[in-house]
Amino acid sequence: MKNLTMKLIAAMTLATAAGATFAAEVPASFDPKKCAVEYPKASLMNEEQGTTSASFLVGADGTVNESKLEKSSGFKNLDKAALKGLSSCKFKPGTKDGAPAATWTKVDYAWKLD
Repeated sequence: MKNLTMKLIAAMTLATAAGATFAAEVPASFDPKKCAVEYPKASLMNEEQGTTSASFLVGADGTVNESKLEKSSGFKNLDKAALKGLSSCKFKPGTKDGAPAATWTKVDYAWKLD
């Protein structure tokens, strides 16, 4: 298999659930450079690209407690890989009133082949 250069871009956006975010709440975040998500081999072979949007409930310890797909990339393999890979990443916990707490955060993960 040819050595393909893959460019994976993760963009964090703030999660808001029907305007229920409190002023003293800060959502969880992560460093995309420290969180490698593997491009599915079948998706590489089929040259699939797109952006997967997902929400994650991150606990006060920085681990993902729950995940849900918000918007598909258009390819099931990419969506499943994003949810699985990002769920195993270590997040910086969100805070409520300055203390670490479980918070929802949204991640847009772009799959792109160069």
